Amino acid sequence: MNQSVKLLFGGRESAFSDVDAILREVAASEVMPRFRQLESGDIREKNPGDLVTVADVESERRFGELLPQLLPGSRVVGEEAASADPSVMDALASEGPVWIVDPVDGTNNFANGKECFALIVALVAGGETLAGWIHDPVADVTAMAGAGEGAWMDDGTRLEIPSDIKISAMTGTAPKRVRRRLAERGPINGHPMPAKLVHYRCAGREYMDMVRGRLHFARFGRWLKPWDHAAGILVHREAGGHAALCKTGAAYGPADGIIEGPLLVAPNADDWQALRPVLFEDGSERS
Repeated sequence: MNQSVKLLFGGRESAFSDVDAILREVAASEVMPRFRQLESGDIREKNPGDLVTVADVESERRFGELLPQLLPGSRVVGEEAASADPSVMDALASEGPVWIVDPVDGTNNFANGKECFALIVALVAGGETLAGWIHDPVADVTAMAGAGEGAWMDDGTRLEIPSDIKISAMTGTAPKRVRRRLAERGPINGHPMPAKLVHYRCAGREYMDMVRGRLHFARFGRWLKPWDHAAGILVHREAGGHAALCKTGAAYGPADGIIEGPLLVAPNADDWQALRPVLFEDGSERS
């Protein structure tokens, strides 16, 4: 455990497993009992096409109770609270510890009975992501990482992203508009095209599959939300991967809340450079 995380948790080595236990408790009590059991009154739209369910609300409430008990004085920034009051995200730039929570990542999938969703927690202090956890409650597995500590699965298996996959053999994830554009355009300026593009509609599960070698890259859309990416980027980076904003090549950070992308996540810096002109077009990209 790195010194920053050690200091926050008073040197407690069980901190990572403690958060994993909370993720499993919340999944078991608030999320999985409602999966494929939602009634019409349990689902509403925050914005057109953007769903929230009773599982999101109750899961976030429970995280808000449990996580500060692990770290007295810490605050919780959850997706639903931030949606109701964006000023909640001001805490992300503070020096004190903040938990960033996505209570059900992939809510549309969850609401439609699809088994592709996750629960995500990141620990941030001073604008830096110190630790991250992504839990798949269907498979009952968790990927986690600490800054400078590497990334691993809950069974202790260390995660290391393969770095020798040719782009022409890669499977990646990208929004529908990007997939359609590539299908219509084809190869450009001799850049190799990936073998397959998919879209999970769940960032947490996409990050999990990238660090396990089931996906090789991801191109995320225009608006980047900290509950979707803070934990995932840390887990991916600690497994050896590289992520940066397409427009500038700058690293992503959670301190500014919701920021403009797009974001490209790749196995390494060389692959990022090779994939960028395929998945992003300067001056013409809008999503």
